[in-house]
Amino acid sequence: MGDSFHLSTADLAALAFFLLAWVLHTLASDGRLVSRVSLTMAMNVQREAWMRTMAEREIRIVDTAIMSGLQQGTAFFASSSLIALGGCFALLGASDQVLAVLNDLPLNATSSRSAFQIKVFGLVLILAFAFFKFGWAYRLFNYCTILIGAVPIPHGEASRNPVSETAVWRAARMNMLAGKHFNSGLRAVFFSIGYLGWFVDPIVFVLSTLLLLAVLVRRQFFSAARQAVIGQPPGPGKSWSIRPDSQ
Repeated sequence: MGDSFHLSTADLAALAFFLLAWVLHTLASDGRLVSRVSLTMAMNVQREAWMRTMAEREIRIVDTAIMSGLQQGTAFFASSSLIALGGCFALLGASDQVLAVLNDLPLNATSSRSAFQIKVFGLVLILAFAFFKFGWAYRLFNYCTILIGAVPIPHGEASRNPVSETAVWRAARMNMLAGKHFNSGLRAVFFSIGYLGWFVDPIVFVLSTLLLLAVLVRRQFFSAARQAVIGQPPGPGKSWSIRPDSQ
């Protein structure tokens, strides 16, 4: 099977490990694999809190400004994914030059033109997946803006009636879904960095995947950013300063 696809058994094993790491990290971040609260899950709670706070405001300029920032960030990554896709196709056109560079490395670099092109097509698939995720997230953020506009203006007890609660739930749910697809696209971009190790050697591919996974796991489950979202203030009279080594 490996010969038919111009990939060695080591290449296929490294690719399987890469895909497994990606799937497991996705499940863990979404709270379907471990009980520890991830940064993504903690931020979903804050998204709901934001929508509930928004429902109490008569003037929602700040909410539309936040949504505009989210949309602009999503559009930036979508455009970057398209540019990277173009770079991949340019890489296919320069296969011989790239192979000459890789073969000069003191490792078992990609020696077959067919294997190299298969790996580039794999990178194209990852970046295309990221683009579609960012594109869908952008559209969902647009929908969320409309749902925010549909939340009734608060007037005393009327702000807590079933109609308002339903409108808030819809806006919060749409915001969470948009954030989920944005995170999926961003995760694909991150894993595309680890994927680059495959162009050098299957062992380098596994090591780059492990290094990337360690960084992502730390940021999701053990980072200062996560602690900032779920933590509590230090108390009266204590400093709120951030240590230089915090990330």
